[in-house]
Amino acid sequence: TMIELYEAYADFQDIMKLTENLIAHVAQEVLGTMKIEYQGNTIDLTPQWRRVHMVDLIKENLGVDFWKEMSDDEARALAKEHGVAVEPHHTFGHVVNEFFEQKLEHTLIQPTFVYGHPVAISPLAKKNEQDPRFTDRFELFIVAREHANAFTELNDPIDQRERFEAQLLEKEAGNDEAHDMDDDFIEALEYGMPPTGGLGIGIDRLIMLLTNSPSIRDVLLFPHMRARD
Repeated sequence: TMIELYEAYADFQDIMKLTENLIAHVAQEVLGTMKIEYQGNTIDLTPQWRRVHMVDLIKENLGVDFWKEMSDDEARALAKEHGVAVEPHHTFGHVVNEFFEQKLEHTLIQPTFVYGHPVAISPLAKKNEQDPRFTDRFELFIVAREHANAFTELNDPIDQRERFEAQLLEKEAGNDEAHDMDDDFIEALEYGMPPTGGLGIGIDRLIMLLTNSPSIRDVLLFPHMRARD
């Protein structure tokens, strides 16, 4: 279960503010406090939450600097050196994300916006103007779980087609999670789309957090059950 929303003439930074204010407000209304307990951790939902670029987080904690220009081969070599598992088809952007997911995601207990995801894993997000290898996208992590995903929407149909074409090449190289071409979506963009920020929040995980529930099965009305035999 999730909520998805879009705001015209907003960017990912506006959506960050909306996200933290929304979740903090819900906690205050439901629990009467913004400081909650979750499985032995005291979580402070009081805004403003931490904001950190994915590359800076990796550099600060692992000493690996992905701000430097490097080839895909050089990035994969760094992954091997640091014990980060990658696939042969992984590009620079995929490697950066794998460093984060495998080494750092589990450490993010307090509310943290990790932003600046690589273009390779963000085919619908607008490129960052200062460094087009990355995007204006963020994910929200609380108790080491992703609770929200958002970005400044890509509203350039030419760039979007190029992204989908790159995704098709990734699929041919073995990436089963790559996007297919979506001509209808590109045609819609050609008619015009204002600058827009988009957000998706996982409702089930949010309810888990607010009710101190250890399993998602505890908050689903009809969870998948194992067969009796």
